[in-house]
Order: sequence, then C-alpha cells, then structure tokens
Amino acid sequence: MNYRQEYEKWLRSDAITEDERDELRAIAGDEKEIESRFYAPLEFGTAGLRGTMKMGLHQMNVYVIRWATQGFAQIICAEGEAARERGVAICMDCRNHSMDFARAAAEVCAANGIRVRIFESLRPTPELSFAVRHYGCQAGINVTASHNPKEYNGYKVYWADGAQLPPAHADAIARALEDIDIFEGVRRMDFDEAVARGLIRWMGAETDEAFMAQVYGMINDRASMAAVADEFRMVYTPFHGCGHELVPRALRELGVKHLYCVPEQMVLDGDFPTVVSPNPENPEGFALAVELADRVGADFLLGTDPDSDRVGIMVRARDGSFLPVTGNQTGVLLTDYLIGALRRAGTMPERPVLLKTIVTTEMARRVAEENGVTCCDTFTGFKFMAEKKNALEESGQGKVILSFEESYGYMLGDFVRDKDAVTASMVLTEMAAWYASRGMTLYDAINALYEKYGWYGEQTHNLVMPGLDGVAKMAALMAGLRAEPPARIAGTAVAVRKDYADGSVVRCADGAVSSMELQGSNVLRYELTDGTTILVRPSGTEPKVKVYVLTRGADAAERDANLARYGEWARSLAE
Repeated sequence: MNYRQEYEKWLRSDAITEDERDELRAIAGDEKEIESRFYAPLEFGTAGLRGTMKMGLHQMNVYVIRWATQGFAQIICAEGEAARERGVAICMDCRNHSMDFARAAAEVCAANGIRVRIFESLRPTPELSFAVRHYGCQAGINVTASHNPKEYNGYKVYWADGAQLPPAHADAIARALEDIDIFEGVRRMDFDEAVARGLIRWMGAETDEAFMAQVYGMINDRASMAAVADEFRMVYTPFHGCGHELVPRALRELGVKHLYCVPEQMVLDGDFPTVVSPNPENPEGFALAVELADRVGADFLLGTDPDSDRVGIMVRARDGSFLPVTGNQTGVLLTDYLIGALRRAGTMPERPVLLKTIVTTEMARRVAEENGVTCCDTFTGFKFMAEKKNALEESGQGKVILSFEESYGYMLGDFVRDKDAVTASMVLTEMAAWYASRGMTLYDAINALYEKYGWYGEQTHNLVMPGLDGVAKMAALMAGLRAEPPARIAGTAVAVRKDYADGSVVRCADGAVSSMELQGSNVLRYELTDGTTILVRPSGTEPKVKVYVLTRGADAAERDANLARYGEWARSLAE
C-alpha cells in the first residue's frame, strides 16, 4: 500500500473521529504533507517511538499508540501467563495528550489479559523504571518525548529489569507490528471497565514514598550541606515538567534551606511557554533561573527536563556571570566526587566500576583509573549501561558506582535502570555543598580537575537532515565514510579507525585488521595521531547525524584550537 492509499484508508475508517477526519481533509491538496505522514509507519526501535503529534501513520497519535501497544502486548503474552499476571507499569510526562496515550496503552494491555499499574498523574521517568522493578512487573511503558520540543511525543518500552528494551525484543515487536492492522488488528477494553475488573490499578503516593526512600539512601554526606546550609543558595527549574515535586523533596531532605524554584516553570504545561526548547543542555533555557539567582544571590542553578531523566547545571563564574557545565564536565565532576565521598564514608565497593558511553569524554576514564576505579564503555543508551551493570555485578566482576553519558544523563544506585535526574540532582547538590564548604564553586572544581588530569575538551555537532530525504542523506553520509574512509582529518593523520557496525578495527599505518568486543551499532570512530577521537553516529530518535569531537591539549588554548579545527571538518560533512 502506498502513502496515498494509506491516507485514503485513514480517511474512510470508522475508527477515527470527525475532528480527526477534518484534520486529514485539511491536507488533501498538500501531496508532500500527505507523503510525510503516511509514507511508512514510525520505526519501532530500542528507544520505542518518537514523532510529532498529528494524524497519520508516521506520526504520534492514539491509533499509533494502540498499534504499538498491541505489538508489545503480543511479545509479553508470548512469555506466558505469569508474565501477564506480573503485568505492565505505565507512566506519562506533562506533554499534551500524554495521559490520553497512556490510558490508550492501558486499554490495549488489559484487553490482551495483561494486568496494568498506571500512575494517577505524571511522574519522572526514573520512577517508572523503579516501579517495574519494585512491583516485579514484566514490562513498562512510558509516554514521553523527553527534552524534545512541544510538538513531539514518544513511547518508550521497558523490560522486567527496569531498563529500556534490548535490541532483540525491540526487533521482535517491530516484526509483530508488520502483521497488525492499525485499526482492525488492535484489541481494546474500556478503561473504566478494566478498572472495575481489576485489570488496571492506580499507582500514586505509596510508589512515590518507596522511590524516594531509595533516592534518600544515595546521600553520602549530610554534614557538608549542614555546614554551609545557612549561606548556600540554589535555584531549581523543572521546565514545566515532572521534576516539580520530587526534586525539591530530595533537595530539602539533603538539607537545602534556601531553595528557590522558578515560579513560572513550576507550572505543568505541555506547551512549555517560557522556553523555546525544554532541554537543560541549552543554556538559554535557564534565562529565568539566572534572573532569579541574581535576585536571591544564588551561585548554583539546576534544571531537569520534562520527564526528569536529564539534569543540567550552571555555576557562577568569578566575573559574576553564569556558565553552563556540560554533561561531560558534570560526569567528570561526579566521578571524582563520588570516589572521594564513598571512600570518606567507608562505602566504596571492593571492585568499583564507572560506566560511560563510547561518545563520552575520555577524561572520565583518566579520573577513574588514576583512582583505582575500572572504566568500561558501552553504546549510547542506558539500556546498554543497564545490561553491562547487570553482567558485571551478577558475575562478581565489579560494582558500578556511576553510569553517565555526555547528553546529561546519570544513573546511580541499584533501584533504577535508566537516567535519573531526581537522584542526580540531589547528589550534584551535595557535591556543590561539599566544594562550598571548602570555599570553591563547581567552576573552581572543574578547573582544578583540568589542572590535575589534563585539558580535555569535547564538542558535539548536530548535522540536521529533516524531511523525507533526510533518512537517505544520513545513510549516504555513513556509506560514503565507509566507502572512502578519511586518511587525514583537518590535517591530522588517522591512526586507527573503528566501525562499531561489524566491530572491525583498522590500523591505518599498515592496514592490519582486528576486532573489538562492541559491535552492532551504526557508529564510526577515528582515533588520530594527536590523541583526538572523532565519532560519527546517526541519532536514533531525531533526524540528524551527530559528530563527536573528543580532544585534549597541553593547555586550554590548545584544547580550544583543536575543538575549532576539528569542528570545521565535522560541519563540512553536511555540505
């Protein structure tokens, strides 16, 4: 069926409402828009689904949600009656239609005989991961588009360990969906009927209390906060999202006395009216937080994204301005701090391990290994970190003290298997207080670490390739780099190139080929003769190719010059 036939099928369907039919009629004369909405289904991957909220097969709407859930339900049911009884935990964020989508997913699960626990209102993503583990569920569903703009929504799926689906399960769902008609192939049960029959149960305060008890257990050092609490001032923003209740609770439990929350952004709103993008990676989103900090005399800003799995911080510099701390810098600070805090508290495990992704700063490895902590790389995505954590700990090879990625995600403790901005916010604040008790800001701290471990620098370049031809452009870029691999990048020779698709390693000087453990991901890596590493990776959730530059200089000037020089090459890939 081509896109035009699919469009006509939707127009004729008795399943859709008149308002929805009117939306489709409104694009009748726009062939390009029809094609973009109906040329293919949204691709189901390890990150689930993500797209703009419109009517159409390649969009996020209640029909696509039901269709995806039917496919997921079949995978759960294939595990047997016990899996259906263990059931599914369902969560949602603050985005428009998130509750509608979550209830629609619950109806499909119930109709397939799968018991459901659903949150009564929005909750942070890490609490969904916790709930799957806490209640012994077989799986989880989270309706969220994380930090994407307001037009987007998403559908993430989790397995019994509380982590997002591994590739094998995601592939099985994708295959199942090929045989499910989006209107006729989906089972549904009325939500209220499912509640009355005991197939759907609500989660609320009792789950919050159990989750927060685990969060509070991650406090390492109350004494440092107590020592500075009278002077320590901080500002927090949830960017209109799910962190609005639990993050302030965690900070106050830590002992923060002067916590100032940005009032305009404490209002739950899926339109995110005060920011262009609700992403803590973007410093401009902190404008209201900076204004508030200047009024109240705070030196530390903290923000969580709409589903409260990512956290970003800003700190006041010596000239009084606020500077963003990157995800890489935050992870390095946390690595160094946790090693010290755990040792001071006498709680450092016997074989401590740090997990980071292949695109995350090598400075973290340097800090870890110089302090007797093993550092392991994984592919991008906390499902891979969860998998590695489980493997290491179940085999007795090591105990993970921190997992992080450069895109502002941090996982601590054993009670979640995903990014956790609630716990990370609390531990980051504890760290800021520890440095404050020594007369230092986090700006001072990161510079001290550069002096000690080396002037590392990282920069990510997003080569955006939207539209119908974007997928083809992304594929062509990766194919071109494989067909004609660069011998030099910005004038520097490539020493080693690695292809994570097949695990191949090529030593460029003599062409010797070997293999590495990590394979099965569409990522290319170039290790240059000056110690710089450059990686190229298509995004799994957005229409762009990401180019990561990881470098190091003898000093800050050389580091920054390297970033500029290699950044030019990265941007040239889009030409």
